[in-house]
Amino acid sequence: MLEALRQIAEELNQTLNPHQMLDRVVSIVQGHLAVDVCSIYRADVTGDNYVLMATGGLDPSLVGRMRLPRDDSLIGYVAKQGKTLVLRDASAHPRNCEFPPLRGDQHYHAFMGVPIMRRRTALGVLAVRDITQRQFTRDEENWLIAVAAELAGALEDEAITAIESVLDTASPHSSRILRGIAAAPGLAVGEVVLPAPEADLDAVPDREPSDVLAEENRFRTAVTQVQADLRSHGAQLAIALPATDVHVLFNAYTLLLGDSHFFEDVRRRIHAGNWAPGALRATIEEYARVFDAMEDAYLRVRAEDIRGLGRRILLRLQVGSLKPREYPKHCVLAGEEISITRIADVPTEQLVGIICNQGSRYSHATILARTLGIPAVVGLRDLPLKQMEGRTVVVDGEQGNVFVEPSPTLLQQFQQTLHRTQDHITELKAQRDLPAITPDGQRISLQANAGLPADIERALAWGAEGIGLYRTEYGFVMSEGFPSEDSQFELYREVLTGLAPKPVTMRTLDIGGDKGLPYFPVMEANPYLGWRGIRLTLDTPGILVNQLRAMLRANAGCDNLRILFPMVSTARQIDEACALLERAREDLRQGGQTVAKPAVGVMIEVPSAVYQIRALARRVDFFAIGSNDLTQYILAVDRGNARVAKLYDSLHPAVIAVIAAIARTARRYGKPVGVCGEMAGDPAAVILLLGMGIDEISMTAVNLARTKAVIRSFTQSQSRRLLLKALRMEEADQVRALLNDALAKAGLDDAITTTQIFQSTLSEDTGSNQTAGA
Repeated sequence: MLEALRQIAEELNQTLNPHQMLDRVVSIVQGHLAVDVCSIYRADVTGDNYVLMATGGLDPSLVGRMRLPRDDSLIGYVAKQGKTLVLRDASAHPRNCEFPPLRGDQHYHAFMGVPIMRRRTALGVLAVRDITQRQFTRDEENWLIAVAAELAGALEDEAITAIESVLDTASPHSSRILRGIAAAPGLAVGEVVLPAPEADLDAVPDREPSDVLAEENRFRTAVTQVQADLRSHGAQLAIALPATDVHVLFNAYTLLLGDSHFFEDVRRRIHAGNWAPGALRATIEEYARVFDAMEDAYLRVRAEDIRGLGRRILLRLQVGSLKPREYPKHCVLAGEEISITRIADVPTEQLVGIICNQGSRYSHATILARTLGIPAVVGLRDLPLKQMEGRTVVVDGEQGNVFVEPSPTLLQQFQQTLHRTQDHITELKAQRDLPAITPDGQRISLQANAGLPADIERALAWGAEGIGLYRTEYGFVMSEGFPSEDSQFELYREVLTGLAPKPVTMRTLDIGGDKGLPYFPVMEANPYLGWRGIRLTLDTPGILVNQLRAMLRANAGCDNLRILFPMVSTARQIDEACALLERAREDLRQGGQTVAKPAVGVMIEVPSAVYQIRALARRVDFFAIGSNDLTQYILAVDRGNARVAKLYDSLHPAVIAVIAAIARTARRYGKPVGVCGEMAGDPAAVILLLGMGIDEISMTAVNLARTKAVIRSFTQSQSRRLLLKALRMEEADQVRALLNDALAKAGLDDAITTTQIFQSTLSEDTGSNQTAGA
């Protein structure tokens, strides 16, 4: 029994495809217990039915289609009771319903069902049946309970049930929700379009060329055509983006195509006896394999960039000229991963959303989506892409949800939300120059987060009072190597002069965790607790000094620079960082430059820093709370891990208490404190930040208008009362309900998330669509 359980644990940990994983589990259970049927059921989004997710012994076509009602089936009874049910003859049980016969007229008798529990909630049921009137032993019961416990974490991944729901053609009018990672904010409704089929590099065989020089020329022509494609894409994007951003985004592609080593590697293989497609395939494989072997998610994305470029060259080798494709008016681009060239294929005025199975917040594509203001959701995992073409979806880039084939009721709700939001935004834009002051006179500095020059224009358009967080790592991410001091100077100068005299807070290089550099791989077992932020830059002082020199030079004549050090966990780290800053200033002074000393701040995102505010306050001028990492560390939750991501919530009472304590202590020592994580753009959280006395809030530019509306609607005394109530609560959902109620009473209903809209209409949409399985 232990060996079979170990086998199941290995399958759950190693199998990437959830369908294969569940199929393997039922196969192992069926064989180990020698039963006729083993099945796994999962509760649907309503909780009223249990959907067959995997089976051994039943017709496989029933998977995703057979639904057993909670109130009228043995499966539902087991889930509702939350305990194991063992029956020698299930036919005598009042909840037993008709079941597909195994063969002939034989029916099932013996039954054992175990609830799959997660946080005291039945996610589903693991059940076995047999045609004999067999009595399952206590050991068999305990073993099946252990298997169900192993399954709980995997089955909590809602992608598994959502995928089957998408494919459930028996329920064409029901709405389904897929959950992924929110990569670019916004809400959009559109028609799914899959990228045009690309040439398949893996299918290219080796073949001896009949004419080596002709093959070389053919490859050269294909590369020239792809370069022309990229120039055309760049010109199209330049309509919506500054030229600097376009250059930065396409830099990786143009550098590879212009790389003499890349061209020479392909040419060498052609002359060694392989035709152009085969030589290209082998070269791309060699380049991509290096990145595939790396653990860092960002670096694996770079491998896909290389393969994508290889497929484009191969397509040119195979067909030469390409016909332009027509796209729907409201296009949602879907794929395994979406490259920036795929985004550029679609006219910017028609592209309304992006969804994909893979990807991260820091891929080139998601950075471009944020820059263009296009909502994007990534990390959907096993979305059946081939069956998504032409489907209507709602992309919620705020919460990381995708609503597939929304019902007329739900679609109307979303359309109304979009129109209401647009109308509200128009009203708020008219007030963009009004100060962010509470009705009782408390002023808050509203600033924007940025990482590319286009973000500066957007921040100013939305009325930002400055840049509260400039992510300098974007310039490093988009480069093929560590950027020189001069190239950094040019970028920072553009930002500082574009905002002057408004303040710009530049965070020094912050890589590690979910952010990596393709040319500087850092492979660690636990990167979030590893060599990242100031830890890395203090260990590589040349990188930090070059960056500090570039910042100081760029600040000449602007005097609006503030420098922020990330991932600080000890006071000594600030001493060392400030010493390097002084060294950079001294270097420049010796070179004859007059260098002003900028304000220096610390990012409070590590729990140890929370308890060292007094020591840090003696060394710095301001504090900035990085709510994303701070929440992650306080709650011990990796928000990129689908099994525990639900536990990540910055409105958790513990997180609120910590941030309130930081604000109190900083105020005691006369240091201003700001918040610059996702919490700052959450209208509900903003109420609490007001109550804490936070001095400045920095967020994505598109959230500035609604945040200002919240600030101008709540007095600080109101906010303090709500803060005290929130601190007495025990769960994050209780806090959010309290704050959403306050927002609604203040007439700020647009702050209610699309997820809540979905929940409010779900029962109506699915009430007439409950299929009682046999």
